[in-house]
Amino acid sequence: MRTLTVAQALVRFLAAQYTERDGVRQRLISATWGIFGHGNVAGVGQALLEYADLMPYHQGRNEQAMVHAAVGYARQSNRLSAHAVTTSIGPGATNLVTGAALATVNRLPVLLLPGDTFATRPADPVLQQLEVPYAGDVSVNDCLRPVSKYFDRITRPEALIPAALAAARVLADPVETGAVTLALPQDVQAEAYDWPEEFFAERVWTVRRPRPDRAELDAAVRAVRAARRPLIVAGGGVKHSGAEDALRTFAERARIPVASTQAGKGALPYDHPCDVGGIGHTGTATADSLAAASDLVIGVGTRYTDFTTASATLFPEGVRFVNLNIAGFDAHKLGAQPLVADAREGLTALTEALDGHGVDEPSWTLSKDDWQRRTDTAYAVPDEDARPTQTQVLGLLDTLVTGDDILINAAGSLPGDLHKLWRARSSDQYHVEYGYSCMGYEIPAAIGVALAAPGRPVWALVGDGTYLMNPTEIVTAVQEGLPIKVVILQNHGYASIGGLSEAVGGEGYGTAYRHRAPDGTFTGPPLPVDLAANAASLGMRVLRARTVRDLREALADARASTVPTCVYTETETADTVSGAPPAQAWWDVPVAETATRASAVKAREEYDRHVTARRRHL
Repeated sequence: MRTLTVAQALVRFLAAQYTERDGVRQRLISATWGIFGHGNVAGVGQALLEYADLMPYHQGRNEQAMVHAAVGYARQSNRLSAHAVTTSIGPGATNLVTGAALATVNRLPVLLLPGDTFATRPADPVLQQLEVPYAGDVSVNDCLRPVSKYFDRITRPEALIPAALAAARVLADPVETGAVTLALPQDVQAEAYDWPEEFFAERVWTVRRPRPDRAELDAAVRAVRAARRPLIVAGGGVKHSGAEDALRTFAERARIPVASTQAGKGALPYDHPCDVGGIGHTGTATADSLAAASDLVIGVGTRYTDFTTASATLFPEGVRFVNLNIAGFDAHKLGAQPLVADAREGLTALTEALDGHGVDEPSWTLSKDDWQRRTDTAYAVPDEDARPTQTQVLGLLDTLVTGDDILINAAGSLPGDLHKLWRARSSDQYHVEYGYSCMGYEIPAAIGVALAAPGRPVWALVGDGTYLMNPTEIVTAVQEGLPIKVVILQNHGYASIGGLSEAVGGEGYGTAYRHRAPDGTFTGPPLPVDLAANAASLGMRVLRARTVRDLREALADARASTVPTCVYTETETADTVSGAPPAQAWWDVPVAETATRASAVKAREEYDRHVTARRRHL
């Protein structure tokens, strides 16, 4: 037996947990992020100090951002290694909710260790305690229940043993993983207990690669053999499984085009003959036209969000689906023939079972070439001394990066432009969080990615709206000496939602950063906000680029930099200079059914026209 506090025992336990897949072992929890307060400083904080040699610690500035950093690390680690995040009680704990939702929506592991109010209730209420008259056992941490894949509150020391084991099991499970929360009352954290030595022994959690059921595999093979116009939709599960080579082999031998979701982009490099780019509302004309004419869709590791299916308007009537997914929940979507298996194992089994059967020679080459020409047009720079457009920024990066570079984005208009245009050179280069599309994800996620991939250039691409949401982890990058590259695109407002507002009859109201007039309109010049100066004040090296020529030089400088560096540029709007191609497929955003303003009436007419194309795939 060993006498330790609950917090000390938890840190010792976490330091001894490992995952193993394909014979490769690594730490399940390789580090802990924390901001200390009265709910965790004397418990988890003291334990991390006690065992600093066993558990690396990273100091954060914002609790939500710490979760984003942990998620970025987990995604870059293919979900095989994760970080923990500890906070105080009250606002520190509730600040975890958005990050937890992002992790769970994206099926990415993160361990949350929020402090909680006293289990013994020596004084009631205590500072930051939520009083609930009808339930004495509720705290603000219960907000984390619906966004956690596992939740427990450790109100007795001995309860930690089953809870910690359950937490590790869920974190390592490729089907169940997401945010895991162990709420830790501050008095229990500091309480001593005699722990069995077995609790601290090294434990290895095998990350399973289930193979497909024979009957499901036979049915999937029959469907592929019968198809004349099949299309593969590659989702994030391809990358999580490390199934890129298996996907390439299957697509080549069966001669089937591969379209990708936001999470799946890069599963094949952009110049592979079978790759036809992004699919859905933000996809390419090549992929979307193939989807609209398909008779079989083979989904691999995808959740089929509304952006992928164009709100159920993309795929034709009568199309059938085969869904290869490690989660039965996803494999059965859209009335599919399910193939419940690990993506790599399932693709390998399909390839072997098809035994060389394939469709006719590729017919999409000309369409793909045409889209590449449209990309070249969007990237083109007719005037080196002009202010750059957003797509020209991407074009300049395109000429600069190699397969080593990693691009991170999550929100605004950039995900659409990137999904359509970006030429992914490696399977992990394209890191766009579009499950929760959380503004403020990019900078902290870049820190997590840089920790998981040391030595590789990591770019956080942010608009001004996203930057203003969550810039504080710049200080963490400076403190940790992580040479992330932050590119700030200043267009003086919520440009993406402004464009959507115009399309749905909202006339861009409330989306520009301008002074508010007495009549409620936003007019006049942009607000005198200097985001470059702000980034510099937080410790970054800042390069200002006023022209395309400046930007070209600044990006190259930033890539070579060994310190955290920001490139700041004001972008030209796409209606004055060539920008990205418009959306190739619809997205359902309901429009006011009755209104007096002409813009809303017109938008509703357009909405009613599109909605008739929606189909139920049963």
